[in-house]
Amino acid sequence: MRSLLDTLLAQAAAWSTLEVIAVIAAILYLLLAIRQHIACWTFALLSTAIYIYLFAEARLYMEAVLNGFYFAMAVYGWVSWRHGGDNDLPVTSLGVRFHAMAITCIVFVAMANGWLLQHFTDAVFPYVDSLTTWAAIFATWLVARKLLENWWYWLVIDVVSIAIYWSRGLELTAILFVLYVIMIPFGYLSWRKTYLETVS
Repeated sequence: MRSLLDTLLAQAAAWSTLEVIAVIAAILYLLLAIRQHIACWTFALLSTAIYIYLFAEARLYMEAVLNGFYFAMAVYGWVSWRHGGDNDLPVTSLGVRFHAMAITCIVFVAMANGWLLQHFTDAVFPYVDSLTTWAAIFATWLVARKLLENWWYWLVIDVVSIAIYWSRGLELTAILFVLYVIMIPFGYLSWRKTYLETVS
């Protein structure tokens, strides 16, 4: 136990200021997103801008590209939610068939993307990185449109991402994603309550 504590303290001392800022901004984003507060997108802009740089440094190229997409989607999300105020865009839900088709497309595109990364770059985890990236792109669109099912996608994406980030020396980011996994049920239940109030 003492050895594990010493290891964690040593890793904490090595955390970069940029990563700390990105993590704090990301936590604020999720807390505000759970509350459906438009300010969440401001913190998303800050966090993703920093992570573009951090992931490129860690040779997680698809994660860097993904955060570029997150940055653009933060702008889109702000505009989408801004229309009439935070809560005027209703929480909605789509059927199983839609999500089955979406997941099939995500897997197909991720496999093609992973093959390209494996053969033409020095990327680590090319297939897993591609899969989490394309799934996250879709899940981010679901958040921007306030679709309830986004939380299920994020649960799977975040669990896988924990292992990826820890293995690349981004321990603080891995811990962030552990917090995300813990917070996801609260987000789902909060949005589900709003959704049920809308459809009742």
